[in-house]
Amino acid sequence: MGRYVVRRLLQVIPVVIGVTFIIFCLVFALPGDPIQALAGDKRADPNIAAILRAHYHLNEPLYQQYWHYISGVFTGDLGETYNGRAISDIVAERFPVTLKLGLTAFAIEAVIGILAGIMSALKKGKFLDNVVLVATLLLISIPVFVLGSVLQLELGVNLKATPVAGIDKGWPQSYILPAIVLASTSMAYIARLVRTSLTESIRADYVRTAIAKGLPRRRVIGLHAMRNSLIPVVTFLGFDLGALMGGAIITERVFNMPGIGGQLAQSVYLRERPIVVGLVTLLVLIYLAANLVVDLMYAVLDPRIRYE
Repeated sequence: MGRYVVRRLLQVIPVVIGVTFIIFCLVFALPGDPIQALAGDKRADPNIAAILRAHYHLNEPLYQQYWHYISGVFTGDLGETYNGRAISDIVAERFPVTLKLGLTAFAIEAVIGILAGIMSALKKGKFLDNVVLVATLLLISIPVFVLGSVLQLELGVNLKATPVAGIDKGWPQSYILPAIVLASTSMAYIARLVRTSLTESIRADYVRTAIAKGLPRRRVIGLHAMRNSLIPVVTFLGFDLGALMGGAIITERVFNMPGIGGQLAQSVYLRERPIVVGLVTLLVLIYLAANLVVDLMYAVLDPRIRYE
């Protein structure tokens, strides 16, 4: 197991280099002059603009600019904005907001999605199963920004049950409603995935044999069938954890939350190349860490899986 973890960590290096290079090229291809954008509608002073371009290596070829960036990443330096602010400071300021939002949404989708899927599978073809199927279909069909706006109006404005926007009330008051909106689509997918997987496991021969030998049905389903059914769910949750961090852009904009997603959208609009590449690099690292945890969880759920 230890050697497997070390091997996976070594595989992270070429993945980070490849992904960051692609993102760097895409950001580099954005139209416009980022130095001129600092001056707004006014024309930038040519001398100052020349100094800034030299400082940020904008006059150098793409591969040299990337070399300056990636060499800093491996020493823990994500660079600085064109205003001279360290990107690590921006991450320290905004990442806790996105982390709280993402983990809250992750907990909501995992708990409610798995419980709904289990109940649907155990009551397949009955009223409760139909309710879960219809509810999940609606959640999948409704766009996140529409659901967020409706819940803001009904729960925040009309009923005054939750804050409408911002994080002034702290956690959990200011995070519950955005987290529900962020988790809604994934929660529906998880419920359907658990229902399908658990239904197949219940029909398996080993479950029928265990029940025929006299083991309680609840024990067989809860200990054996559920364990095998959770393997695809764990895979989905692992990938979705990274998606929640990066996919919070719309939710943070709707609820006016000062997180990574809002900063990333603003940076793309303002052509702040260092911020875009730095934040995307952080999200890539989160994805890779989540994938490693998922691989290790496989061995916990299924003893037949072993890593040499």
